[in-house]
Amino acid sequence: MAGGVVKRAYKYRFYPTPEQADQLNRTFGCVRLVYNKALDERTLVYATEKRSMTYAESSAALTEWKKTEDLAFLGEVSSVPLQQTLRHLQAAYAAFFAKRSRYPRFKSKRRSRASAEYTRSAFRWRDGQLTLAKQVDPLNMVWSRPLPEGAEPSTVTVSRDAAGRWFVSLLVEDPTVQPLPPTNTAVGVDAGIASLVTLSTGEKVTNPRHERADRRKLAKAQRELSRKAKGSQNRAKARVEVARIHARIADRRRDHLHKLSTRLVRENQTVVIEDLSVRNMLRNHSLARAISDAAWSELRGMLEYKAQWYGRGLVTVDRWFPSSKLCSVCGVLTESMPLAVREWTCRCGVTHDRDVNAARNILAAGLVES
Repeated sequence: MAGGVVKRAYKYRFYPTPEQADQLNRTFGCVRLVYNKALDERTLVYATEKRSMTYAESSAALTEWKKTEDLAFLGEVSSVPLQQTLRHLQAAYAAFFAKRSRYPRFKSKRRSRASAEYTRSAFRWRDGQLTLAKQVDPLNMVWSRPLPEGAEPSTVTVSRDAAGRWFVSLLVEDPTVQPLPPTNTAVGVDAGIASLVTLSTGEKVTNPRHERADRRKLAKAQRELSRKAKGSQNRAKARVEVARIHARIADRRRDHLHKLSTRLVRENQTVVIEDLSVRNMLRNHSLARAISDAAWSELRGMLEYKAQWYGRGLVTVDRWFPSSKLCSVCGVLTESMPLAVREWTCRCGVTHDRDVNAARNILAAGLVES
């Protein structure tokens, strides 16, 4: 954040007219098609010519596709989201070659997020009203919170979730995000399941278990879905009902994580966490559901960008650091510590709560690293 204003996305629901919904749905389909076709061509070029296709080559190919009879419909939607999806593909390849992510995958009509990104040349922003390219009327947006005064969106992303809800995300410069006054406090955070996180202060933050709270309702909706004939209207309605329950769970979870991450960053100059490999942990089938519901990766992501926003430090401790088995008082390492052991006594005579002890060790290790 140093040296400039933070760019921040403000997300709002909106309710499109039938004409707007039709245009946007066609745009989503074209975006997905262009991404998949470009990915297919890049993969083929590498397999046959042993070289990487550039963004410029993909962009030139898009121009040629529009001239063909089969793909002429690509010209019926705004060209900007199609160019943006090529840029996203380029970024995905860059992340792959930098070993930050896996090889890019094809977008699925059912499972992938339906979205389109518009840059400044493809929308009009006037008096707080947003009109997208190829559309006449502004979007009917629900202003759940105000934009910063005088904010002008530089990028607009429109999306539709599996529950049929429509959202628009406005990327603006937000001068209200400023570094917080320095403080001399630091906290270690141990992620868990019984408690969502345990802090080195001894506080345990309860895990709301949002998915478990709606599990019965979700199971009933999924049974109803399984009974519907494939391809029927009733099956489509049942699928939306399942998606609505999932969306409600995700919304509540996200709200809780935002409040927790904001509080940790505001109260502490340094936050220390473990570098957990959640993907590997999900292979434990007996705990996978609970780990997914805890959403540790999402919490970490929030801590990362909020620490950057507010001038705080976020330190990660190596995942192999034996935080649970190490006595935070005398430093003696216990050989074995089964997961079922929640409290233990060190030979120095101190009795530890497993999670509080781990959080204190995480804090100590993080302060050494920082």
